[in-house]
Amino acid sequence: MSAPKFTTLGCRLNAYETEAMKELSAQAGLTDAVIVNTCAVTSEAVRKARQEIRKLRRENPDARLIVTGCAAQTEPQTFAAMDEVNAVIGNTEKMQPETWTGMAADFIGETEAVQVDDIMSVTETAGHLIDGFGTRSRAYVQVQNGCDHRCTFCIIPYGRGNSRSVPAGVVVDQIKRLVDRGYNEVVLTGVDLTSWGADLPAQPQLGDLVMRILKLVPDLPRLRISSIDSIEVDDNLMQAIATEPRLMPHLHLSLQHGDDLILKRMKRRHLRDDAIRFAEDARKLRPEMTFGADIIAGFPTETEAHFENSLKLVRDCNLTWLHVFPYSPRSGTPAARMPQVNGKAIKERAARLRAEGNRQVQNHLSAQIGKTHRILMENPHMGRTEQFAEVQFGSPKAEGAVIEALVTGTDATSLRAA
Repeated sequence: MSAPKFTTLGCRLNAYETEAMKELSAQAGLTDAVIVNTCAVTSEAVRKARQEIRKLRRENPDARLIVTGCAAQTEPQTFAAMDEVNAVIGNTEKMQPETWTGMAADFIGETEAVQVDDIMSVTETAGHLIDGFGTRSRAYVQVQNGCDHRCTFCIIPYGRGNSRSVPAGVVVDQIKRLVDRGYNEVVLTGVDLTSWGADLPAQPQLGDLVMRILKLVPDLPRLRISSIDSIEVDDNLMQAIATEPRLMPHLHLSLQHGDDLILKRMKRRHLRDDAIRFAEDARKLRPEMTFGADIIAGFPTETEAHFENSLKLVRDCNLTWLHVFPYSPRSGTPAARMPQVNGKAIKERAARLRAEGNRQVQNHLSAQIGKTHRILMENPHMGRTEQFAEVQFGSPKAEGAVIEALVTGTDATSLRAA
């Protein structure tokens, strides 16, 4: 009998939850199984999940194949109907020990083949399950799950449920344990991170959590925040940006578009000028701040003029690290019923956005030559600056260490140092 095999598709939060499932399935004694943790962010992500399931079945003909994750939550019957699949479990069920105990004890008998309940009824998130995951140098800690907003293109709230937060004390205790185990950087993750705290007593905000972590875990060298919604950033987070050098000067912004009309049709809560103003304000407080951003190309009704505003936003906000998403309709979302953009135009616009992003990366990398950076080593020959730029080293360094090094050159995607 062999240990279960896990495949993770999609975001860091999925990867975090895969680590929890590994522990839960091991405790239950599950063997000879393949578990696929799916993503539902686009229709392409669902297609890739089905493709991956077929491939894994060919590679593991005798294993029990279990599908979970956001696509399993939003489209359980799609996966239950696949001949390759033995069971489908939802995002809540995958984090419950009894699910895995049932799988290990009697896979098809007492255990239902489809276990997917109403995600909207869930009021807590399982932040206590594991103490982060990642490389030996960086750990990811889930502090929030779900989303209360209903952007017209997004299916994720139906896969993740409404927003719920891990209490600050639980988060701080996790991070203390991670630091004791030698981690030099912790990344806070969530589906809608800036909504953290709204469901907790006294309704604290993300900035309160960040300040509390930095105060109560003084030995933590580096704290990093994953994707945020800039319109929800609170005063304490801005204060942390200005005054806390251990908070890394790199923020990934959920911007989605650069045109006000498209933003309204997306049901976003910010306008173009809000994004520009936030970037300017953050850089005034922390001049070395760099930004990444999510931007969708080809949203329904997007004209060439609308798209040009997204291209211009990359320069106006001086965005460095772009995640470009060619729009694809998700069944059940309002945007899927809007007039669609031609597929060829979507592909071409996404390519232009990526090209602009590559130019921004080159500008940032070139500006670092001759500067000394503090770099967290992810492996003996590669580390990352505080702004998250990759640095390649000719001679090996200690994995997990934070070192100072002079940048001597660049290549297409990374910096070079001695």
